[in-house]
Amino acid sequence: MATPRLPARDHPAGARRKPAGTLYVVATPIGNLADLSARAHETLAAADHILAEDTRRARTLLSHIGVATRPMSLHAHNEAARISLARRWLATGDHVALVSDAGTPLLSDPGERLARAAIEDGHDIVPIPGPSAILAGLVASGLPPVPFTFLGFPPRRGARRARALERIVGATETTVLFESARRLAGLLGELAAFPKANGGRRRIAVCREMTKVHEEVFRGTLAEGARHFVEHPPLGEVTVVVEGCPGVGGEAAAAAAEALAGDALEAGLSPTAAAREVAARSGVSRSAAYEAVMRVKGGRDD
Repeated sequence: MATPRLPARDHPAGARRKPAGTLYVVATPIGNLADLSARAHETLAAADHILAEDTRRARTLLSHIGVATRPMSLHAHNEAARISLARRWLATGDHVALVSDAGTPLLSDPGERLARAAIEDGHDIVPIPGPSAILAGLVASGLPPVPFTFLGFPPRRGARRARALERIVGATETTVLFESARRLAGLLGELAAFPKANGGRRRIAVCREMTKVHEEVFRGTLAEGARHFVEHPPLGEVTVVVEGCPGVGGEAAAAAAEALAGDALEAGLSPTAAAREVAARSGVSRSAAYEAVMRVKGGRDD
């Protein structure tokens, strides 16, 4: 069977022709190898070069899908040297695929500097979407998925850590972050101690080993999670999802939004149009406005 080739890119007549080389940012499984997309498989099979955060894990995946290309490492300690090499490859028209340990590259993984360099040189960046521990954890959490913020790994110590944790408990939107299994209980305990954490009663979800045999989702409060993971030390990859803070005056804001929702519905607006009106007049998010509309509408329908 012939090796597939990546498609050539057409350029409009008269347009400045970009160098032919392309950087493909390829999402790979976060555990279950069956989650690799057909397009990702084809891209890896056709790439001239594959850069990987961990070549051992990359070789396992490439062997599983029958790709013989030997991956080259690109990690935090050699990124500058690898960027120079990748630029030469791209300048000659080669196609380069970038993969991380697992999931979508660049998100808490090396590669951002490479992507910027490729763009500066006029090359296309083509994302090959696929698995993401961030989105998998968010949708499994049971917490509001929109809006949300992803913060990566929190700093380990000092003032930067204190500021990061205060930002998490003070955020009005759902927050997703990564943490190592051995530091998880400590993180949850620190978050629970903040006054804005409502005595540790802020809801969380801890998603562990997603898509793998021992996949587990713990749902509870910060205080419950801290106790649970002290008593049951976790293993594996961990994604933490934290409920947003309602903020000062949250109940008053919700009541005001419901009052506006009632006026909008009485004026004959549809729920969607009413939510737009409530969001514009109250300053709450569109999703919160829609929830207020549906609460009022549900109360009238009963």
